[in-house]
Amino acid sequence: TGKELIARAIHTNGPRRDKPFIPVNCGALPDTLLESEMFGHEKGAFTGAVGTTIGLFESATGGTLFLDEIGELGQALQVKLLRVMQDQEVRRVGSTTSTRVDVRIIAATNRDLEQLVKEAKFRDDLFYRLKVVPITLPSLVDRREDIPMLVHHFLQKCAAGMQHAVRGVLPETMALLKEYRWPGNVRELENAVERAVSLSHGPLVTPDDLPESIRTAAPLEAKAAS
Repeated sequence: TGKELIARAIHTNGPRRDKPFIPVNCGALPDTLLESEMFGHEKGAFTGAVGTTIGLFESATGGTLFLDEIGELGQALQVKLLRVMQDQEVRRVGSTTSTRVDVRIIAATNRDLEQLVKEAKFRDDLFYRLKVVPITLPSLVDRREDIPMLVHHFLQKCAAGMQHAVRGVLPETMALLKEYRWPGNVRELENAVERAVSLSHGPLVTPDDLPESIRTAAPLEAKAAS
């Protein structure tokens, strides 16, 4: 749904804009590695720890730490995260001292945290500590008015990376993009734009540059009627 895009927008439009914005996917690493990644570690704290390493909390001091897929955190790491949020201090793995940090946390998940709390899979104290200003992001299909803006953003990003002189899309191309259901949400849209830019032979993206699944999809209204 574009969680990281929204998190970056919050960061860049706030007083912390000149400080780091650091995203971390909580479901991408085992908790043991994620703990070291987030809090850092001292030399010799575990096998392979050949030097002292600061964690993401220390690296993000003054800025924003974006914790994506926070519902994937294990119970032990939930306790340590709650402690950092309450005390505003981190203790590196293998250290006996704490370091003061000033980090704004933005957390995101596609899971129902309230249900996880009821199932005792997510700590209620951490849930309420995080739930300060909740933002619900509808699926892309439910906010089609955002599609032109997102297309323009991804177009500029992809064209710059590929050094390709694509400056826009034809009206009929945009119509197809706005009528597609986007089961993969914003990530699928970004991939479609990247593909279109790489295949385009002119300054404007044509319908033929889009994936076949988008070109041949039935209009949303037709799907709703059926």
